[in-house]
Amino acid sequence: MGKGWCLFFLFWPVAAVVSCAAAPLIGWSFPYDNAQAASNLGIRIDNLFYLILAITAAVFIGTQAVLVYALWHGANNRDERAHHTHGNHKLELIWSVIPGAILLFLAIYQMNLWADFRFKNHYPEAAVKAPLAEVTARQFEWRFRYPAIGKKLQPKPQPDDLYTVNELHVPFGRPVLIQLRSEDVQHSFFLPALRIKQDALPGLQIPVWFEANKPGVYDLVCAELCGWGHYKMKAHVIVEPEEEYQAYLKNLTQQQFYDGLGNIAANENGSESEAAEK
Repeated sequence: MGKGWCLFFLFWPVAAVVSCAAAPLIGWSFPYDNAQAASNLGIRIDNLFYLILAITAAVFIGTQAVLVYALWHGANNRDERAHHTHGNHKLELIWSVIPGAILLFLAIYQMNLWADFRFKNHYPEAAVKAPLAEVTARQFEWRFRYPAIGKKLQPKPQPDDLYTVNELHVPFGRPVLIQLRSEDVQHSFFLPALRIKQDALPGLQIPVWFEANKPGVYDLVCAELCGWGHYKMKAHVIVEPEEEYQAYLKNLTQQQFYDGLGNIAANENGSESEAAEK
């Protein structure tokens, strides 16, 4: 095999390294709109991804380098006969132990991240005591149920609960917990900008927590094929300061219980209504 093939195989690792180095400069950086994750957990997930990317890149470049060396050596020594071997315990041990050690390292390295996101005893205590909302996935929309201002979210709907469709408001700078459920088939709650993904299963209520570290409007999509309208099952998550979030809840209360006469209507529990601010 000629030296041209050597250069051909050498081109690919060089192109890969150059592409990865140049990607952030031209707006191709992973993983979402050339932006840092909008949650603290997301930043840690990104760091884990980049570590895995660096390891796989090193293995790829090393493999290509060995291949190029073998081809170049063969091209310069055409009269040298190849030596065939059948089995090499030392090499077999090396290519078994090294990948195993890398996988073990990654498993140990990510244990705290996995535990913080998945283990309930690692959830922030304040978020667990006062869940933000119940999120119900159904074909083909997202429904959100908030507790009334000053109350805690109950497992069953209450007369003074607040409801929205395809728009979830979240306070900025503090951990929040949602209760995720599905009304029909399997869905998946996916917030790409926050690196949050959790399947919603019929018959189960699954807690999901996160802490948004940047105000903004972020996409919420279903990442599980759930029927013909799967493509349009989208919502917006609006992250805003605490004051704006509380103002939003007050406005939502007025919209939901306004009786048309300038008052907030009494709920079914018989609580007195308050005059709506004009």
